[in-house]
Parts: sequence; structure tokens; C-alpha cells
Amino acid sequence: MSTSEAGTHKLWGGRFAGGPSPLLDAINRSIGTDFRLWPHDVRLSKAWALALGEAGVLTREESDALQQGLDRVAQRIADGAQPVATDEDIHTMIDRLLHEEAGTVASKLHTGRSRNDQVATASRLWTIDACHRVDAAIAELQQSLLMQAETLTDAVLPAYTHLQRAQPVSGTHWLLAHFWPLSRDRTRFANAERGTSVMPLGSGAIAGSAFPVSRVLLKESLGFHAISANSIDATGDRDFVAETLFACAMTAAHCSRLAEDMILYGTSEFGFVKFGDGFSTGSSMMPQKRNPDVFELARGSGARVLGDLVSILGTIKGLPSGYSKDLQDDKRALFNAVDLLLLVLPSMAGAIAELRFEKARMRAACSSAMMATDLADYLVKKGATFREAHGAVGSLVRQAEESGIELDKLPVEAFTAAHALFGTDAREALGVDASLAARNIDGGTGPDAVQRQLTQARASLAPVDPSLGNELALR
Repeated sequence: MSTSEAGTHKLWGGRFAGGPSPLLDAINRSIGTDFRLWPHDVRLSKAWALALGEAGVLTREESDALQQGLDRVAQRIADGAQPVATDEDIHTMIDRLLHEEAGTVASKLHTGRSRNDQVATASRLWTIDACHRVDAAIAELQQSLLMQAETLTDAVLPAYTHLQRAQPVSGTHWLLAHFWPLSRDRTRFANAERGTSVMPLGSGAIAGSAFPVSRVLLKESLGFHAISANSIDATGDRDFVAETLFACAMTAAHCSRLAEDMILYGTSEFGFVKFGDGFSTGSSMMPQKRNPDVFELARGSGARVLGDLVSILGTIKGLPSGYSKDLQDDKRALFNAVDLLLLVLPSMAGAIAELRFEKARMRAACSSAMMATDLADYLVKKGATFREAHGAVGSLVRQAEESGIELDKLPVEAFTAAHALFGTDAREALGVDASLAARNIDGGTGPDAVQRQLTQARASLAPVDPSLGNELALR
């Protein structure tokens, strides 16, 4: 078919005396973005052809011819068929190819439907698949974190508040602090997938289809959970895009925070982490450099995904009800965010898996002053109020700083002068392992609590019976 003949398959234009401006074609043409929707557009078109046949709008032969023609179209695209200049979007391209494969019966496929409900349905099908793919990538990163966390049960390092050394924690406990936000992200994607799985097909352009097509049949054949309740809402609703982008933005933010820890802890000043070869780069000038590029790129990706979320919220906030062409840009934001995460998440999983942790350096960074709270707890257990214990220990910290020594190097007399309840065993409260052992409360950093936490983490990643549903799978 020639390019001019291909133009006869434009899905609109009868009421126009002339053709559109080339500038309009340029700004209106979206196939460079929405081409990737083709498997979903073919799938929903086959379902629509079947439903038209079941409703008696098409004969069984016509319905079968359309479905078989769509299969051939799908094979052509899979084999590399490309758009031509007159293909405005993926729907137009598929329509053109279907006419080539099935003949004039192809003109009956669009009966009772609009590109408005068509693209909304294809976009939802793509998004459902994307949620599953991102979920699997998050789980892969979690698996890398869990694998490393299991090697750090005997490691201790400072935990930081305000980026100042605060209290000692188990290495496992620290690493799992990045595991659980990703679990919440998986829950968010499961919820986004559930919200996305509402079928708009059958809504037409805005008022619903005039043909008695079974939307229940369509829902079941396409695997949606529910049918949209209002045709005006269904064609203009992009909440599912915003919700998926929010899940993407939160995941990117959590990846950024994890990356920031690794970048900091991999510096010479901290020295807690050594980066592997597979996910590091060198310097073009300085031969000694090992740069954590994966983590830096992950940190930067958080801003890009946030921008995608802001763009869709900015787009939909000012739209009237029904479909507006502004919504054509929803896919650019959505595709960019998902594509970026599907690069970042596996890269981070690989980089985490090859890290080496310097346990001696981590433990050496835990100074006795970090057990000041434990020393105050010692006094409380002896009968002091926490306020007076806090003041007494604070005075000891000040003395140690002024003397330029560690807190546990102060003489016994300094302790008894600070508070009468200090005994000769007071300095035992300043031990790192004793500090951890005192915190076996659920969710704490004590050895027993950390083992329970590891069990929870393993269980959260274990395969479950699909019949139990996403909610149980993500607990």
C-alpha cells in the first residue's frame, strides 16, 4: 500500500474540507510514544471484535475474520513492521495494517467504540503489566539486601541522626532499614494495579456505546477486576497513572536514600563499604579512583521520577470532565518513570550484591560516647528519674570532651561525683555489645530481635499461593 493510500485509514476527517497543517500533524502525532501499546491494543481489539459478534452486531464470520486479521497484524509488528508517515498513533497503524490483512471488514471493528476508551483501556493493560514488572524488580533488590544483611549479624556500626553518631546498631538491622520501605513500595504497586484494573472499554467517546456489547464479557476476556461505572469519568480518568507514578516516585526516593548511605559509607572517611568492580567506574585522570556511579545515578533518578509525577498531577488538575488531548502526555511521564525504575532497580540489586563490608572499621567507629543513653538507663534502673540521669550523664560527656578522652576512660570518681547511684560497674554499660543486647524488643537492634526480623523479611519474599491474593503476598 502506498503512503497516500495509507492515509485513507485515518480514523477521523470526514467533516473537514481540507487536510491538517503539517505543524498540527507534528504536534499531534503520538506514535513515537504510544507504539509500545500495540500488544495491548491488539488484545483489546480482539476482545471487542468478539464482543461485537456475541452482540449480533457482526456475523460470526466477520468477528472471526477480524480476530484472525489482528493476529496477523500482531505478528507483523512483532516481526518489525514500522509506522508510516500517516500513522497518527498506534491505533491508526493497527487499523491500517488490519485493512491490509482482513480487507473491508476491518472498517467494522471501530463500531461503537472511540479512541478515547480504546487508549484508556490499552494504557491500563500496559500499566497492570508494568506494576508486575516493577514489583519483580523491587523484590530482586530486596533479595540482594537480604543476602547481605544475613552476613552482617555480627557487625556493629553507628546509626546516625542529623548525620551525627547516635547509637550503635547491628549491621543487619541497618541494612534491613532499607528493605522494609521497598516492601511498602510493593504494596503501593499492588494497590495501584488494583485501582488500574477497572475497564473503561465500552464507554465510547464520552456517553457510552450505543451497541449492546457485553462489558462483562469484555472484562472477563481482558482480565479486569471491575467495570467503570461512568462513561464520562472513564474516558478522562488518569488517577491510575498518577497512583502508579506516586508508587514509582516513592520507590525512586527509597532507592535514592539507600544509594546515599552507600555513597557516604563508601568514602575513605567512613570506610564501611567497598564497591565491587562490576558496578563501579574509574576516573579518566586519576588512576586510583573507584566511583559508585550506579548509586549516584540512582540518587539522581529520584528527581526525574518526581518530575514525572508532578507533570501528570499538573496536567489533570486543570482539565474539565471527559477526554482532552492533554492526556496524550500521560504516557510519556508513565513510560519514562517505569523505564527508569526498570534500569535502576536491577542495577542497584547487582551493585548491592557485590559490596564488601568492612566490619572492623564499622565497629571501630562506635565510640563509648554513643552508649551515653545506656549509661542513663543504668541510673534509671538504679532508681533515678530519666531527667536527672540525662543531666548526670551529660556532665560526664562534657568532662570527657574537655579532657580529650573517651567516656569510658573517665575515672570511677568522676562517675560517683556525677551521681551517687553510679557503682563500680557503671562503665560496663558503655559496651557496644551490651547496648545491642539490651534492645531485643520487637523491631529493635538486639540480636534476638534482629533474627526475628530476618525471619519476617525472608517470609515477605517467599512465594505464596496466588489464590491468597496480593494483600497476603505482601504482608
